[in-house]
Amino acid sequence: MHFESPIKRRQSRQIMVGDVPVGGDAPISVQSMTNTETTDVDATVAQIQQIQQAGADIVRVSVPTMEAAESFGQIRKQVSIPLVADIHFDYRIALRVADLGVDCLRINPGNIGREKRILAVIEKARDMNIPIRIGVNAGSLEKDLQKKYGEPTPEALVESAMRHVDILDRLDFHDFKVSVKASDVFMAVGAYRQLATKIDQPLHLGITEAGGFRSGTVKSAVGLGALLMDGIGDTVRISLAADPVQEVKVAWDLLKSLKLRSKGINFIACPSCSRQNFDVIGTMNALESRLEDIVVPMDVAVIGCVVNGPGEAKEADLGLAGGTPSNLVYVDGQPSQKLSKETLVDDLERLIRDKAQAKAKLMDDLIAKA
Repeated sequence: MHFESPIKRRQSRQIMVGDVPVGGDAPISVQSMTNTETTDVDATVAQIQQIQQAGADIVRVSVPTMEAAESFGQIRKQVSIPLVADIHFDYRIALRVADLGVDCLRINPGNIGREKRILAVIEKARDMNIPIRIGVNAGSLEKDLQKKYGEPTPEALVESAMRHVDILDRLDFHDFKVSVKASDVFMAVGAYRQLATKIDQPLHLGITEAGGFRSGTVKSAVGLGALLMDGIGDTVRISLAADPVQEVKVAWDLLKSLKLRSKGINFIACPSCSRQNFDVIGTMNALESRLEDIVVPMDVAVIGCVVNGPGEAKEADLGLAGGTPSNLVYVDGQPSQKLSKETLVDDLERLIRDKAQAKAKLMDDLIAKA
């Protein structure tokens, strides 16, 4: 169960979003975006902290007005995670949030007007070492591209992106990342695959407006999973009509499933059937809820019967193989103890926490010796 991902990632330049490296050999970073009113500073700070606690590396905040820009400055002082300001059209907002401590500007150069305004933003970003994210969306393509292609297509998304890239290239500004998002999986995947061959900057992955929690998770997993398996992608945002915390959790589950990043518990659990010796679904629901605070990467198997139970349990850091009349726990592949159904969840939680603590100490010792 413990092996490196076989995925060979696309080589890209590296930029820094605050203290988080994006691209190059850096781990794929996880992002989300606040959905509070930015002018409600307390609510936005609280949500950013929740997103950060869930495991996000970067948080994006919409800054549509100068009033929101001033609120952004107050928010910046109260949180530690790198912040991206999402800005459209008004270059003055970009200049203001740069002074207030923004870590990245999400702004399309071609959308902010005359050359003088574009240059002002680029020079500010250059002087303050602030990277830019070019964000192309199928729902807001330029009118001439809509006319040229008739409808949004991967080619249209890439052509739009390259227009913005060309502006930054002409101004000798290279610290940027690019996204080409669409709500259609095939369109987004096609656009990212094309763009990956044209530039060496980091790519920000997302299936935009993917839907609610369930449907959006599936669409994102299909689309982003295909790209990540191609080695494409340096940072990801799962876009869901749901709590942003859920976006972060889904992103982590996706990266863990592809062995691209490790954080917290990777559960291996059977779907349960009449052979189960305990309530697998209830046990899993309880364990996932109770153990969200564990950040040590570890595999935990919860299998309800003896058919696949021993095999899966032996491969995990800690595994439960259900059986009659006992439920046998394996630790590091070796039989450890039997658990009764009456106290199963409590006992499993205790054993998992003990194992996580031991693993964390081992990791700390290895780091100290390095």
